[in-house]
Amino acid sequence: MIRSARVRALFALAVIAVSLYIAATVPVRLGLDLRGGTQIVLETRSTPTAEADRAATDRTLEVLRGRVDALGVAEPTLVRSGAHRIIVELPGVQDPKKAAEVLGRTAQLTVHPVLGPAGTEDGTPAKSESTKAGSGEQVLPDESGQRLRLAATAMTGEDVKGADARFDPETGAGWHVTVDFDRAGRERWAKLTGEAACRPAGDPARRVAIVLDGRIISAPQVDPSVACGTGIAGGSTQITGSFDDAEARELALLINGGALPVPVETVEQHTVGPTLGARAITASAWAAVIGTALTALFVIVVYRLMGVLAAVALLAYGLISYAALAALGATLTLPGLAGFVLAIGMAVDANVLVFERAREEYAARVRPTGRSALTAGFRNAFSAIADSNVTTLIAAGLLFFLASGPVRGFGVTLGIGVVASMISALVVTRVLADFAVSRAWVHRRPGVTGLATAGRVRAALARRELRPMRRPRRWLAASAVALVLAGSGIAVRGLDLGLEFTGGRMLQYDTGRAVDPERARTALADAGFPGAVVQTAGDAGLTVRTGELTDARADAVTRTVGALGGGAEKVRDELIGPSLGEELRRGALISLGVALGAQLLYLAARFRWLFGTAAVAALAHDVMILVGVFAWLGKPVDGVFLAALLTVIGYSVNDSVVVFDRVRELARRDRGAPLADVTDRAILQTLPRTVNTGMGAVLILASLAVLGGDSLTDFALALLIGLAVGTYSSVFTASPIAVELDRLRRARRGAGPRRGARLRGPDRRRKGTGTGGSTGTAPGTGAAPGRDAAGGSRERTGDARVSGH
Repeated sequence: MIRSARVRALFALAVIAVSLYIAATVPVRLGLDLRGGTQIVLETRSTPTAEADRAATDRTLEVLRGRVDALGVAEPTLVRSGAHRIIVELPGVQDPKKAAEVLGRTAQLTVHPVLGPAGTEDGTPAKSESTKAGSGEQVLPDESGQRLRLAATAMTGEDVKGADARFDPETGAGWHVTVDFDRAGRERWAKLTGEAACRPAGDPARRVAIVLDGRIISAPQVDPSVACGTGIAGGSTQITGSFDDAEARELALLINGGALPVPVETVEQHTVGPTLGARAITASAWAAVIGTALTALFVIVVYRLMGVLAAVALLAYGLISYAALAALGATLTLPGLAGFVLAIGMAVDANVLVFERAREEYAARVRPTGRSALTAGFRNAFSAIADSNVTTLIAAGLLFFLASGPVRGFGVTLGIGVVASMISALVVTRVLADFAVSRAWVHRRPGVTGLATAGRVRAALARRELRPMRRPRRWLAASAVALVLAGSGIAVRGLDLGLEFTGGRMLQYDTGRAVDPERARTALADAGFPGAVVQTAGDAGLTVRTGELTDARADAVTRTVGALGGGAEKVRDELIGPSLGEELRRGALISLGVALGAQLLYLAARFRWLFGTAAVAALAHDVMILVGVFAWLGKPVDGVFLAALLTVIGYSVNDSVVVFDRVRELARRDRGAPLADVTDRAILQTLPRTVNTGMGAVLILASLAVLGGDSLTDFALALLIGLAVGTYSSVFTASPIAVELDRLRRARRGAGPRRGARLRGPDRRRKGTGTGGSTGTAPGTGAAPGRDAAGGSRERTGDARVSGH
């Protein structure tokens, strides 16, 4: 015992020391939604001559990497996503137009001999000048608009060694691009210009056309000094035109970066201004501080000294989570920051489970001590803690593997938070608690620990003989009514699908003064955007959501909003292509299906198919109600809402797991009891935990909803609704379904009255506690030692037995 305590203490100290070192030396990488910048998702497209397979996408990625490096962006990120997509993150880049243009251009550079004019003076093609099929000839306008017939390609970008943008003030030529050829390119260039030099001066065929992405960017005449058949032997040439500084440098960048093996199309684009990210960080930080403080105050009031130790362990949780995030190199996004804060409630959940079990153990013993009750509490609560956290980890894993972008970051921080909360509760809290209860002054004053009192919820339950499963169909009828109301909201109001699922463009502005959304909607309709959806954002801001818009049309929206608001600063710009929107909708449905299926499989393996089915049915009930409430409220259903929905699935199943874990334990002790009676006792014994953990989570989420800013308000609201519905359904939906399924199973088999609930797991008795804390005839309400719930005396034994109702 002493040795294991020392091992735990050394482990806790080592974890905290390593976490402190990492937190002090390794910075956390912030996502673009927190530090500002542009994210562009490109999709490769096949052509008649090139297949956009995985290898072509990899080659395209390398070309794009060269172009991004040439842009001079600090800490860019380029990764392939699947076989056809490339995600480019450009921190600090606030002009997505230029970045998308540079990255999206194929940059196919070719050089052609000019055969002559393409048509007569009236513009009709001359018969003798018609192109020959399969000859490689093409007709393109030059810089002045004259149509030229070009021969087949004589040189490509593969012959280019490098390009440089230069300014020539002496000749007055302005900006131009000097192109240097490699050895093979020099020979081809000399041959090409030597053949052109054989034509008389002024003949269009004496010109050489330089074509970029199907457009003639320069078609100079070969100088009269160049000898016929000899050509230009210097191995370089100049591309001249009406270039300014930026255009010349961009052209040189594209030539140096090389041509893309296959064309690319922008399917998603996000731009966030630095001010919006800074506001989000500040708001989330305040929400975390105030939520943590309120939660810590709550557990201190309820659990006294143990609550103080749990509050200290919460600080350790925050340190461990932050260090793990930094050590793994994970990117902290805005939803991820919310996940970090949310996991505080999960850390409290594990502590509450332990303390409530310790209270039950204290009440069930003849000569209770804080140390023995605490030891038994940690031991008996471990199963429920492990099961509930595994279900949350399943949700976090699905978010990581099936979601994308910032929502994936939420899955990462949620998963890290769950693991850190278990270390915090099962190791740090236990080390502190073991040290505290071994002090003599604590032993003499057991009330100070908070374990010797039943707690208000448990005391209130002790005064009532409640049997919620006496009529389970009434609760199922209430759930059915709630489902009908939710379904009515979806049918009548419909779902306001977010930009991720519909495709289109969303622009968010900070305006100089507040603008009425209706007035802005009218002005935008007059400007040619009749379908624009306008909403307020903060005190002086607007979001405008439209269908697909070109950059020029987006600029028109900005001018319209600026005229109304006395100036408009664009702080967010998001573009989702229609194909990606359809794919994300399909992915969302798959995510929900996989989430429910994974929870069913895990719960069926840990308990029984009957309880797994009941829990998953309750989860589907929670999902339906949450979606229906958002439909009635007119709130957007987007990627962040999907993250909240999957979190609710993991969080909601926690309560069901705790109840079913207690049902399993009681069923092993009292095999002769009907399942409804066992479930009644399990519900009432675990209800104090449900109330106290729910309060901790409510304080955290309320802080996020009030202080987290516009970006997190709907997210926190969804979780608050899901928490309330999930708490209800774990008791009044999952449990009645389990009881009714058991009754139907027995009816089909023609069995008599149910005697005992069989659940998976070894039939073992816990030494010294019997039911793990249930007392007398009361349903685990923690009556005073030596007394039953009715106030009568009873003989205390090493194993407290559970009698029926």
